[in-house]
Amino acid sequence: MTSPQPEFPPLPVHDPEVRTRHLLALPDGVGVDELEVLAISRFPAAAWETMPGVQVRRSGGGRGARSLAASTGVLRVSRLSTLTGPYSVTSADAVSLGLPAVTTTIYDVRCPRERGEPPYPGGDRDGLKRAFADAMPVREEERVLLWLVAAARRLGGAVRTGERGVVLRPDLDATIDLTVFTDRWLEPDELLAVVQHVVPRARLAMEGVPWHGPADDAGRRAASGLAELGVPEPGGRGLRKALERHGVSDERRRRHLAAEADAFDGAVLSEPVVLEGYGALVDLGVDGMIAVEVGGEEALPPLLRGLPWAAGGALAYRVRWEPTDVEELELERPSFAHRVARGRAMPHVHSIARALQGVVGGEIADAGEFLINPGDL
Repeated sequence: MTSPQPEFPPLPVHDPEVRTRHLLALPDGVGVDELEVLAISRFPAAAWETMPGVQVRRSGGGRGARSLAASTGVLRVSRLSTLTGPYSVTSADAVSLGLPAVTTTIYDVRCPRERGEPPYPGGDRDGLKRAFADAMPVREEERVLLWLVAAARRLGGAVRTGERGVVLRPDLDATIDLTVFTDRWLEPDELLAVVQHVVPRARLAMEGVPWHGPADDAGRRAASGLAELGVPEPGGRGLRKALERHGVSDERRRRHLAAEADAFDGAVLSEPVVLEGYGALVDLGVDGMIAVEVGGEEALPPLLRGLPWAAGGALAYRVRWEPTDVEELELERPSFAHRVARGRAMPHVHSIARALQGVVGGEIADAGEFLINPGDL
């Protein structure tokens, strides 16, 4: 027999102020402790100012039947931003807000409204450019929104942005990359043995590829209107437009900067090679490839910074999937073919990360820097 679930106060959906703020919508089964862990994973000082409370109410009658009632709490993620909730919501009210019908709880987000320039051309995996087409969030609001989207992706929820009410439903599997953080170094042949135990066709990638400069038909030299025709733009979608708007317009200045960059690269390449990182590749054919990149990392997920072995930084074993069309990685709604390839690559990414963590120890983090139990992979 399952325990009765507490009834949280309903979201005041008819309050016009609620519709001007960002809302985090979550499905059934997500506890307040899960949200707290995700908050601390991004904002180390996050804490409940007021814990959601559960009270037992007794009804009249001889048998003294009981029901559970719960009050909302206030989760402070930073000095200026809080989440109040959880509020309960019916399917009808969720749909009226544009949210998924499976939404059962909502958190009301209070944070500063800080906007900057219109969005740059290019990908929009999180949908923020679509939601804020006139001016992108910056500073505190940007940090909070990026975390809200990451939390919604991890928990299978959605984010309703204030003002226009644009709803973001991040794909659970949009980013399948994983990173193993540890203090143990594996030599290239040791790493290859671990990866080949999982995917036998893995190989080391120790040699660089000479770079001969940008393609002749990329950037400002790219033909206009390629995106409208469905033709990939050399160098990346929107590169030509971005360079025309934000790049260095003077041709002599560009040549001078390029010469300085070449001189710097030449000086670095003339020094003796010290192995500080390396990689391995797994060719997946039409499904792209998996790259395992090894190197030092100083910017660690907040939950790792207090651990003794990570006090001075750590080693990162990054397991990344790269599709045949890398631009689709940054699309909010990639093609069916991309999703099929991603689904076939995902088990390999999980198996490699799990095998590496089993050898070097440490912790596994996803692309949102949220820690993952190896047993869940």
